[in-house]
Amino acid sequence: MKTYAYFPGCSLEKMAYSYHQSAIETTRALGVELKELEDWNCCGATAYFHVDELLAFTLCARNIAMAEKEQLDLVAPCSGCYKNAYFAREALLHDPDLAEHINEALAEDNLQFAGTSKIHHLIEIFAFDIGPDAIKAKVTNPLKGLRVAPYYGCQILRPRKGKEDVERPRFFEDIVAATGATPVEYLLRLRCCGGALIITNRMAALSMVRNLLECAVRARADLIVTACPLCQVNLECYQKQVNREFGTELNVPVIYFTQLLGLALGIPPKRLGIGSELVAVMPAIEQALRTEPAPAAT
Repeated sequence: MKTYAYFPGCSLEKMAYSYHQSAIETTRALGVELKELEDWNCCGATAYFHVDELLAFTLCARNIAMAEKEQLDLVAPCSGCYKNAYFAREALLHDPDLAEHINEALAEDNLQFAGTSKIHHLIEIFAFDIGPDAIKAKVTNPLKGLRVAPYYGCQILRPRKGKEDVERPRFFEDIVAATGATPVEYLLRLRCCGGALIITNRMAALSMVRNLLECAVRARADLIVTACPLCQVNLECYQKQVNREFGTELNVPVIYFTQLLGLALGIPPKRLGIGSELVAVMPAIEQALRTEPAPAAT
């Protein structure tokens, strides 16, 4: 069983607890252990890097240093946490002065950043370390007939890391296909969901949410799967506001990819946190599984 240092981040403590539940259940079922960091701290989220960059880097470096102390790579399920940790590590590796300043602070906690632990998004563990073939081999409840819109969002792939394909990625679709479901093609799968704009420019954010949801609906998706708690909240929780503002009638289930995987692996829905969503997902799944699969969208 391969082990990773697990940094759940603040969102998975409450708002996205179902993501945490399903992450633990599905990795365990696939022979991976997520060992939660003891005494982890907030990554600084989006705003803190614009308030005090040095302290924001220090927050991320502390989590990374704790993973290094355990001699484990670090895994984050939140796209924002992943981006912050990944680029904090890159900054410290390429800026010795910055690393020296931050290590002086970390020494107070008996920690030291060396850059030995790699940073992964949770979905990368499923896509590349476990792999679709190994997932498919463990599926006991294939989700045939279910049309799923995988939503990457913007922070998993951007800014670009190394030579990754940020315009035509396929790893999310491959994970969905491994469950037996059909991944649908839709134009906005890589677009931003609006993120924190819901606070600073509500109408712009609601318009972005509307466009994403309608794009998935036009592709005949039964549901959307995400890999980020903020994306999940924006796409699900603001549907009523979108309907009120634009006169739409959107009612699209939005769940985490780990929940979809868990269902295909035969894990009971309650153990995956299913049932806590605002737009119920099980009726859509049960209806799709009873229906002849629709032809793939072109």
